[in-house]
Amino acid sequence: MIFRSKAPLRIGLAGGGTDVSPYSDLYGGAILNATISLSAYANIEPLQESKIIVEALDRGEQQVHAWAPVLPIDGTLDLLKGVYNRIGQQFGFPAGGFKLSTFVDAPAGSGLGTSSTLVVAIVGAFVEMLKLPLGDYDIAHLAFEIERNELALAGGRQDQYAATFGGVNFMEFYDNDKVIVNPLRIHPSYMHELENNLVLYFTDTSRESATIIKEQVQNVNSKNEKSIEAMHLLKEQAQRMKEALLKGRLDELGEILDFGFQQKRKMAANISNSRMEEIYEAAKHAGATGGKISGAGGGGFMIFYCPGNSSHAVKKALMQFGGAVRPYTFTTYGLTTWTHSSNSNII
Repeated sequence: MIFRSKAPLRIGLAGGGTDVSPYSDLYGGAILNATISLSAYANIEPLQESKIIVEALDRGEQQVHAWAPVLPIDGTLDLLKGVYNRIGQQFGFPAGGFKLSTFVDAPAGSGLGTSSTLVVAIVGAFVEMLKLPLGDYDIAHLAFEIERNELALAGGRQDQYAATFGGVNFMEFYDNDKVIVNPLRIHPSYMHELENNLVLYFTDTSRESATIIKEQVQNVNSKNEKSIEAMHLLKEQAQRMKEALLKGRLDELGEILDFGFQQKRKMAANISNSRMEEIYEAAKHAGATGGKISGAGGGGFMIFYCPGNSSHAVKKALMQFGGAVRPYTFTTYGLTTWTHSSNSNII
């Protein structure tokens, strides 16, 4: 038997950063995001031997451990081991040894929520294997606790919920870990147009989001008025984006994205840099009406809204920077799990 799962990565469309404590605890946060056809995958295969193998196939990393109730958190494959440690302690351990294998369709630090989505996928594989009675909110919150509290990796809350629920969601974040996920019923033609016009571009660089997020947190703790006001305006941006999508006012999306880009740069010093500014201006000169840096910033993916047929000129303009335009589609599914019997007889 092999227990499998996959969870979709996401594009953050508006409100990015307002899901991070202490801002969300003090003022409430709001995010609008949409999942896409890039995923994180996890597979658990029981073994006859009393050992635990953890491996990230996309990174070429593997560790082999004698079976133990707690695996060492040592800087290698910590997400995989951290999930195992928490699942075992809270729900009971898998009977016998196993191999846990993962793969992610985008590199770590790319700004599409890769780490959190991977944690959700791993949790999902254990839920499938152990038949755990967990709902979507339970899984997302458990993934958040593992990554943010137990592994002490800085970040917000949106990624775990996007990966678990899937689709286009307007999310609200409050103190005491309260999260409300509001699925948006957007007309299919509006989503097709958004997908046609929104270019996903990888800058060919990854970044360590924790440093940027820690500065953002410090700015809130120190009551940095410029940074806090920018977050207030990003929360407002999420509301504007929600209304524009629901009502089909797609021509406003570029302007709303551009508004958010201007605000997000005020949250922390390294969210943007000279190369990303150059890329952004080149895209706008070629016909994009707005865009944003995906995730915490500093590198990774950028998105650009290109109305009409301007996406072709924008893609051509971006070629000079050495990155790559990444094809994608929006998805309606979130975390998906299933069991495969390798001994099945196919007639």
